[in-house]
Amino acid sequence: MGIFIGLCYDLKAHYLKAGFSADEVMEFDDEETIIGLENALFELGHQVERIGNGRELALRLAKGDRWNLVFNIAEGLKGRSREAQVPAVCELFAQPYTFSDPLTCALTLDKALAKRIIRDRGLPTASFEVVNSTAQAQAVSLPLPLFLKPLAEGSSKGITGRSFVKEREQLVTTYELLRKQFQQPLCISCYAS
Repeated sequence: MGIFIGLCYDLKAHYLKAGFSADEVMEFDDEETIIGLENALFELGHQVERIGNGRELALRLAKGDRWNLVFNIAEGLKGRSREAQVPAVCELFAQPYTFSDPLTCALTLDKALAKRIIRDRGLPTASFEVVNSTAQAQAVSLPLPLFLKPLAEGSSKGITGRSFVKEREQLVTTYELLRKQFQQPLCISCYAS
């Protein structure tokens, strides 16, 4: 006998229609992904109801709606802890949910904090610096080549061919491009070959 599952997600088309840019919603899911999840859960014998994003979940829970389980793939739109929003709301309302808790979601989205925890537990991780200004980018003391990525983005958001830099001049130029695009510090790591 299946259970009643609420599906939380951020639908790319919904945000594009609301005026967000393709860059802002690149991590979000397409309709095909949501349909695929619904079908897979249905085939396992479960009843599935679409909830939508974290705001929609909060409104539904505040009204008293409940599910046996919330299946969460929502990314969140804004904030350094945006991937923790749905799990935090679920915990606030004692609503069971899938995947990581709010602390894990928030910690792993911040690349530098995650690397510090890993390093402090004795696990190897590439040396890194967090850079928040052009002057800091010019002063990076790590040996080349380096890899640049936004500090608090999920998946591969902000990572392109230009993220791998071999020259100091390229480091500053790439820093400035990514900083302007993502409006956040960058995590600059030694490139481990």
